[in-house]
Amino acid sequence: MRDLTPFERLVAEHMCDGLSNGAIARETAHTDKVIENTISRMSRAFGIHSGPDVNLRVMLALAYRAQFGDGSFERLGVDCVHAEVGPDGRRYCNRHVD
Repeated sequence: MRDLTPFERLVAEHMCDGLSNGAIARETAHTDKVIENTISRMSRAFGIHSGPDVNLRVMLALAYRAQFGDGSFERLGVDCVHAEVGPDGRRYCNRHVD
């Protein structure tokens, strides 16, 4: 897997928050087509292929969360499976990359 660009990571984070392509486009001030192309590039970076029974966005969100952790869990107040208690007593995802 190649490294994701900062924009690809931003799109992936919005995808993990459950935003649609249109909502991501509005949030990032880009067109729907730019978001579609970005998601397509990310799928190639993760080696994920779509199919009639495969939801590409779901698979990408899962791959992104597995690789980088997920701030979406924190925003929802839900611990992810990688959550640990830090030295300050707060819970955090040890795979979340800021």
